[in-house]
Amino acid sequence: MCHAAPVTDPLRPDPAAAATAWAGRVRRNREQVERRRVVLPERGDFYAPIANWFRADPRREGDATLDALRALVRPDDSVLDIGAGGGRYSLPLALHAREVIGVEPSEAMREVLTEGMTEHGIDNIRVVDTRWPADDPLSADVALISHVGYDIEDFGPFLDAMEEAADRLCVAALLSRPPPSRSDPFWEAVHGEPRDPLPALPEFLALQLARGRLCEVSFVEYGGIAYDTEDDVVAFLRQQLWIAEGSPQDEQLLAMLPDYIHEEGGRVEFNWDPGVLGIVSWTPPA
Repeated sequence: MCHAAPVTDPLRPDPAAAATAWAGRVRRNREQVERRRVVLPERGDFYAPIANWFRADPRREGDATLDALRALVRPDDSVLDIGAGGGRYSLPLALHAREVIGVEPSEAMREVLTEGMTEHGIDNIRVVDTRWPADDPLSADVALISHVGYDIEDFGPFLDAMEEAADRLCVAALLSRPPPSRSDPFWEAVHGEPRDPLPALPEFLALQLARGRLCEVSFVEYGGIAYDTEDDVVAFLRQQLWIAEGSPQDEQLLAMLPDYIHEEGGRVEFNWDPGVLGIVSWTPPA
């Protein structure tokens, strides 16, 4: 005798099914890279070649994302910045909040962050060398992720640990299209198939609703990501496409590049819209 499978209400998605769908996207993307990459990943720190790109002035003005984050953080708050990177938000939030705990597993990124602390005289950031979830419990008033999660397969436990660490508020800043999507046109050209997409902001909101989290979402102005030189763009694309300098795939990339980039204000940008950036905030469950 056959039994019909239980029907899931599309308006009330099952949290396990949503987490499985998220994991599936990440896994398919990773497996595609493993099939198509021309070069093997270097041993050591993946971010070492590009860590310097993540330096930013903590006293900068006109950064809509930073302004939105500052509006959510109170002066007496402690902030847990998970995946702090080079301190793009840890440093300016430390000027606004009581304390920042920057969790960052990349040695190169931690060096950029600590150099920024020294350069700008900021001493209320505690830098923690660990992956998330951390082995040792960490806690703060606000837990923040910024452009973190797109490629995390087991994202449910990651978010659970984030909520357990937050006393007052959880915040996620995510794009509607993940940053690696900038390489998608080149991927299809050099590898002969479309790129399997990673999850991003729309999928995150669906996952959160499935998890029973009612979130507040604000959208902020987000311009194209700019690079100092064309060589920096090429370095980014080679890394995302997993191709070697001087290879036939690299020659194809270089031939395509002029049609896909432009210079604006002395910096180099891709021609297409980078997508919408959402600031998602929610109260961690008791």
